This record gives sequence, C-alpha cells and structure tokens, in this order.
Amino acid sequence: MKIAIVSSECVPYAKTGGLGDVIGSLPKALEKLGCDVKVFIPKYLFIDELKHGLRYNWNVGEMPIRVNGIVRSVHLHQATLPNSNVQVNFIDCPHYYNRGRIYTNDWDEDERFILLCKGVIETCQRLAWAPDVIQCNDWQTGLIPLYIKDNYNWDRMFDKTATVFTIHNIGYQGRFGKDTLYKAEINPNLYYPGGPVEFEDSVSFMKTGIVFADLISTVSVKYSHEILKPEYGAGLDPILRARKPDVYGILNGVDYQEWNPETDKFLPYKYSADDLSGKKLNKKFLMEHFRLPFDENRPLIGMISRLVPQKGFDIFVEAVDDLMKLDAQWILLGSGEYKYEEFFHKLSYYFPGKFASYIGYNNELAHLIEAGADIFVMPSRYEPCGLNQIYSLKYGTVPVVRKTGGLADTVKDWDEENYYGFDHGNGFSFYDYSGYALFKSVERAVNTFAHKDVWRKIQLNGMNCDFSWDRSAEKYIELFKLAKEKRSG
Repeated sequence: MKIAIVSSECVPYAKTGGLGDVIGSLPKALEKLGCDVKVFIPKYLFIDELKHGLRYNWNVGEMPIRVNGIVRSVHLHQATLPNSNVQVNFIDCPHYYNRGRIYTNDWDEDERFILLCKGVIETCQRLAWAPDVIQCNDWQTGLIPLYIKDNYNWDRMFDKTATVFTIHNIGYQGRFGKDTLYKAEINPNLYYPGGPVEFEDSVSFMKTGIVFADLISTVSVKYSHEILKPEYGAGLDPILRARKPDVYGILNGVDYQEWNPETDKFLPYKYSADDLSGKKLNKKFLMEHFRLPFDENRPLIGMISRLVPQKGFDIFVEAVDDLMKLDAQWILLGSGEYKYEEFFHKLSYYFPGKFASYIGYNNELAHLIEAGADIFVMPSRYEPCGLNQIYSLKYGTVPVVRKTGGLADTVKDWDEENYYGFDHGNGFSFYDYSGYALFKSVERAVNTFAHKDVWRKIQLNGMNCDFSWDRSAEKYIELFKLAKEKRSG
C-alpha cells in the first residue's frame, strides 16, 4: 500500500508537540509492515540541510503554484527518515517558510498551508506517484481532501486515492476570513451558512477536512467518542456526529527506542523492571540538580507540560494549598502562558526544598524527570492522546491523570481495579474536573507510595504495558484499507 502522510511537523526536523513525534514514528512502523510511505512537510528555515542530508530534486525542478492570485516558485528537497527507508519530501517556498517558526500567526498564515496542500498534490504529480491513501494531519492539511475531489479531480491519477483526516487536537481549527476562498481557489458555492467549508462566518480548514475526507480518525479511542459531544467538540461536534460511522480512534504509539530506561542515553543510571535500583539513583541525581533534599521515602512528583488551561493548570492552582501540604516534593518542566509561568516561579520561591521548576523546554531534563520522579501528574481538561503518561508507565513512574481522551485509554486506576477484583491497575485517575478531585487522587498516590510492595506492583504493571507503534500501525493499515474501499465504492 502506498501511503502519503502530510503534516506541519515531523521529528527530527520540526516539532512543537506530540504531532511531530507521531509523524516521526508512525511512517517507520508502517514501512516495517510492508507499506511504501512518503512524508510531506514544509521546508522551514531552521531545518539544517547538511545535518539531515537534504537533497534537491533536480528532476522535479521548479513547481509554479498559485496562492492568492500570485504564482510562487516552489521546489522539492528530499531526505530519508532516520533508521528507515521512508522518504521525506520538503515543500520549499522561502516566501512562506523562511520565518524561523512553524506557526506564525502572521496575516498570511492561511496562505502558508494552502501552499502546503497544493504542493503535496503537485509533488505527487511530478513524481508520478499516486498514493492509495493520503493521511492528512490537523487543520494545516485540511484542504487536501477537498482538492483531491474538486480542484484536482481532472487528474485521473487520483481517482482511487482515498483521504483520511486525523484530528490531533480539535481545538485548533485553522479559521480564516472569507477572502481565503479566493486565496485557496475554493469554489465559492461551497461557502454558505452551515456549508461544507463555512464555520461561524469563517473558512475552517478543520471543518473542510472533516467534511471531505473519506474517513476521520483521532489519536485515541476515548477522544473519538468525546469530540462527538458539545463539551469536547469545540463547535464541530454536530458535523462529526453527522459522520459518526466514519469516525475512528487509534491510540498513538511511542518510540521505545527513544523512551526506554534500559537504553535512554540521557540517564546517568539505566534500569529495568527486573532491577529498579537505577531509578532511585536517577531520583537522587535529579534532586541534587534542583537542590532539593533527597529522601527515598518521600515521593517526588514530576510534571512536564505546556502551561495552558487545557492541561489542567487552572484546577492545579485551585488545589495548590492542599497539594503543598502533602508529604511530597515536586519538579515541573514547562512553558506557556505568562500567568502560569509566574505562578510556578513564585511557588518555587515560597516552597524551597519542596517545589522546583524549570520554565522552558529541555529534552534531556524531560527524560531525567520521567526517570527520577516517583509520580507523574497530568490533570488535563482534555487530552486527545497524551504521551508523557505513556512514557511514565515505561519508566516506572506512576501517573495520576484525569479520565479523559488518551489518558483514560492508557491509565487504569489501581483502587478501581482492586475494587472489581483485578490487580492490573497502573496509576491513579479522577473524573471531576476540579481542584478537589485532583488533590484527592494525588493524595491517594502519595499514601500508596508508603506501601512498597503495592507500589512496586503498580510500577511493574505500567512497565509491562506495550504501547509501541507496531500495534497502532496495524490498526492504521486496517483504517487505510477501509478508506480505500469507501473511495472505490
């Protein structure tokens, strides 16, 4: 099966969050299962051509592509995704992508991704490569299903090409003014109140992808159900409910080559489920780095996150007085809204020896926190998939999460499982989105930490979970086959 995967991010070239991790891993897993996979992303200014081995494709040469009535000169560079034979195609248009950032909020942000959507199709034409399926990821690629079925339907090479639109976060919808119709050369007859490209008096790339794709997927089973409801659908839930039979959920996998305490290059002490002694040494190393007093009998709680309300920091603030009374220590790594950055700066100041923070992002520190912490807290309002809780399970760091999206699909509450006679709980969770519910779950985890035999059982339950991409990739192939059948039918 020939699969084109289109995204605005891909590790190791460009990343702001989990989307980049997914696009850097899923294609390799699909390739291992025998698929011919090509990845398409913009060629941003900051991508190091020499480091990543980019090559200019002279056979394709210049591609003239019209956006907003102006023909832009577009070129193709290619590389191979590390540890694979997956071809990565970089759509090169300096006018749009030499900005130094992936997302700009500039006045022409719509044009930047109109060009990506057109550029992918035109590149396939010039490579004479007709994919069986194009997987489009988030709003930046939302016009591709429309283009395949309308603007480029004159080219019979795409007659059997199916499209799958994957929603990583429905909260970001790519909404622009009506003039985007002209910029993108979208048929104006498609724009009317409630029409296929119109949403709340704007052109929505997200809605367009949902309406025109053959199938729709999200990055966890729970999230695929949640976005059908008003509280999670960000206004698009009626559109999704109309296509309910076409909406699927596949949990993101993780790259255990990068996230594995037995081989993690960032850890001073490696460890495994058979020998957890290295975990305690990593905890000591981490706490010394933050000048926190080490006590192996007091749990260290880690948090790594964007500091935004979606991640549950409003209820954390609500519960902070009670949380700080627990016999535990905290380390936070993250950046985001100024009010939360300031809040955690002050928390570190008012609770020295108990709370420490690093405002910003540091990949090495992220690995150290996953390995050194005893407990990991993710109180998200909503979480399409989440990756840190999966990393935590692998590292024997017991997660405390809110039961939403991928968090609910991966973390099984120890007390609930025991109540029903099971003993495969791997963390702690709560339903109500409130500071009190968060506090009580963290309190349960802290109290359970004192019972070493029980705690070790919870750790091992988590470490023995398998959330590798192999399983998820097989489900994606099943989904792609369904999409192709639907397109052909």
